[in-house]
Amino acid sequence: MIPTPVLITFVMVLGIIGAAYYLLVLKPEDDEQRDLRRRLKTSRAPGSRAAAGADPGLLRTETPLSEIPVVNAILGFTGILSRPTQRLIDRSGMTITVGTLLLLCLCAAVGVFLVVQMLTRLPLAAAVMGVAAAYIPIWFVGFKARGRIAKFEEQFPEAIDLLARALRAGHAFTTGLSMVAEEMPDPVGTEFRLAYDRQNFGMPVPEALKSLGERVPLLDARFFVTAVLTQREAGGNLSEVLDNLAQVIRERFKVKRQVRVITAHARITGWVLAMLPPSLGAVLTLLAPEHMSLLWTHPTGIRMVVVALILQVVGTLIIRKLVDVEY
Repeated sequence: MIPTPVLITFVMVLGIIGAAYYLLVLKPEDDEQRDLRRRLKTSRAPGSRAAAGADPGLLRTETPLSEIPVVNAILGFTGILSRPTQRLIDRSGMTITVGTLLLLCLCAAVGVFLVVQMLTRLPLAAAVMGVAAAYIPIWFVGFKARGRIAKFEEQFPEAIDLLARALRAGHAFTTGLSMVAEEMPDPVGTEFRLAYDRQNFGMPVPEALKSLGERVPLLDARFFVTAVLTQREAGGNLSEVLDNLAQVIRERFKVKRQVRVITAHARITGWVLAMLPPSLGAVLTLLAPEHMSLLWTHPTGIRMVVVALILQVVGTLIIRKLVDVEY
């Protein structure tokens, strides 16, 4: 039977989170849509600023970190946190903002903390689980980003071949970018579409290609950008260069698959060794909390936990370094 104060606290916190989500996410999005429709109506009116050639305010120089101006300004000052998070979201292909992702992290942390607190009545364990749960949304976005990058890596040689065939057929390089954007599926088509649109709206081609190499953290993409920029400076047969590059990328991809097969056993062993101590500790805490409580109530137990955590992190990093074979 759940105590009434705990249940009331849980309901209140859940209501606060729901209200905060509506006020901080849903309502600003609705306001933005209404403001956008209003500006569009204004830009169509005769004699408006858009009709006179002035900037109607519809274009944005950068993706907002949050739909709330105050939160967006605060995240703008914390560039060390916001910029890597924004790059991660861009690589994942998701349409959420940095503010929404941080709000999801906060909701996950509070929710897991309350659930573990009600089940175990151990505030320290609940706090640790809450901090771990706060990383789950970021981990999910990172998982989506890694999957999208892996899919891009598989499709990239086909895109280079298509671009090389377009050049041999007599098309311009920018036309080849457009053909790749139209013919190839996501994520290759989406990334090439963005590069084509940027140069089409005035960005120099070298800058558009460099931005492609920054958005896609692959060595193959940097090879492609370097090859194209070198050909534009020194001249030569770009279609032949791209054919050779596509062949090299296919061979590197084949080697990567072979390396992953060879190191599969070591990687699985590393995961088991890394997850065994915290999993065993969590199970023992649920089965015998009175015995495990000495680890955070007694000074010697606290020192043992600190040393164990340090050794766990060091061991996990060493195992990861051993199984991460560069190719």
